[in-house]
Formats: sequence, structure tokens, C-alpha cells
Amino acid sequence: MDIPSGVYDVLTDTRTVITGDRVQIPFELDRAQYKQVNNLLKEIGGRWDGRNAVRAHVFPFPVEDFMRDCLATREFPSHFEQGWYPTPPRIVHDILEHAAIREGMSVLEPSAGTGSIVGPAAGRGAVVDCVEIDERRVHILREQGAARRITEADFLDLDPLDCPHGYRRVLMNPPFSTAVRHVMHALGFLDDGGTLIAVMPESVLWHSDRATIEFRELIALAEGEFSPLPDESFAPSGTTVRTLLLVVDAEPGGPLPTHGWHQRQPRQLDLFALT
Repeated sequence: MDIPSGVYDVLTDTRTVITGDRVQIPFELDRAQYKQVNNLLKEIGGRWDGRNAVRAHVFPFPVEDFMRDCLATREFPSHFEQGWYPTPPRIVHDILEHAAIREGMSVLEPSAGTGSIVGPAAGRGAVVDCVEIDERRVHILREQGAARRITEADFLDLDPLDCPHGYRRVLMNPPFSTAVRHVMHALGFLDDGGTLIAVMPESVLWHSDRATIEFRELIALAEGEFSPLPDESFAPSGTTVRTLLLVVDAEPGGPLPTHGWHQRQPRQLDLFALT
């Protein structure tokens, strides 16, 4: 959701202190402006502590990095939306440890946000291409300068066959509400022999719709692993949704619909057409 201009002005005021687990506004606001600011900070997870030693909105997580990302894009993730939640540094570290990136390795980040994964991956030597749907976040990614290529688009609209090559790694924190669709689509950009690592909501383990059941079956065939992340892992990003990390390797000739699999399909269809 967009941050109202009046709230943005207050939170970016040089007198406002955002550090650790709190946001402190040491100057007076008019009633309407205070109500807007208070509602937004409560929506993100803050609680007003009026004790003289505190007098700040206190959060159950370190809020500084999260607020910086929100103010950079002038938006915040509402509890009523399952959209953009920046990947906390601890989770980025876990993703990169599984990725075992080597110098020059090609990496795709399909839902790049403000670069929480892109920057650290590039810092380990990866050559990163990324996709981001929001023009404000695209602007931040371009200013960051860590990615080789930034595509402003809905990732689900991209065709794997338009991509000239697969990627050795796909690292992603997709929108939680459509995580299965995003991961399935991302497999089409993964090189044979590559690895996909994705943050997903824990509900992928028990949702009973057909698409999720078939997804679990596919990951099981490919011997992928779902590893639960600690409770409150995404609290620094404003949500208590329980999450897990999917790690799956694309073995050549295996069951995953990789980039190579997509490339082979037209040739197979042509063979049938000739019979």
C-alpha cells in the first residue's frame, strides 16, 4: 500500500529517529497527521509505548532496514496483502549458503523487490539478472547497480523460450499468495543441472488444491527439500506468515520442466507432426 504523503514527510523528517526496534517522532503532529502515522505504524506491527524513557512506537523486530525499504519505494506491505515482503538478511544468508555461488555464475531473481537478494548475490561473484514488476522498486534496483540486467515486467508474463539460456541458480522470494505459480514458472528459466532456492509460505505443505498437490508431487520426484524457517523469520519485514525454504536441483533428464525441457518441446512436437 502507498504511504500517504503526509506520513512520508513525517517519517523522512530529519528529526525522526528510526533505529533498532523503534520509531520515535520527537515533535508535535496535528491530530489528523498523528492518526495517519499511528495507523500505518500499527499496521506494520508497531505498538506505542508512552513511558517517559521510551515514547516511541516499538516493534517486535529490528525495524530500521525494513522502514528504509518502505520509504525508498513509498509503500508498505499491508497485513491484508500477500505481496512484497523484503527478504530479511538472515534469510538471504541462508539462501546464499545453499546456492554455493561461484565467480561468474549466472543467477536469476524473478521477484527482485529492492535488491535484498540481488546485492548480496552479486557481492559473492554472481552475474545477476532480475525481474521486478513495480517501477519504483525497479528505479531502486537500477540505482543499486548490482544486477547485470533488470526487466520491468510481471514475471509470470515472461516466456522461457524468449530467454536464450538457462540460469545456474534461481533465487527467489515470490509473492506468498501465488508462490506455487511463480516457482513453477521459474523452473522454466533454470538450467539443466542448476538449483532453484525459493522462500515459500508453509501452507504449500498442506494446501489441498490440485496445483499445490501436483507441485508437491513434482518436488518429491525431483528429491527437493522443504526446510521450515524459524518462526517470525519475516517479522522484520512486517509479517508473521510461517515460511520455509525450498531447495531443488534440476538433474539432467529429470522430472522438472527446466529451460532445456522447454527448448526440447517444440522439436518433440515437430517429430509427432511428421509421423
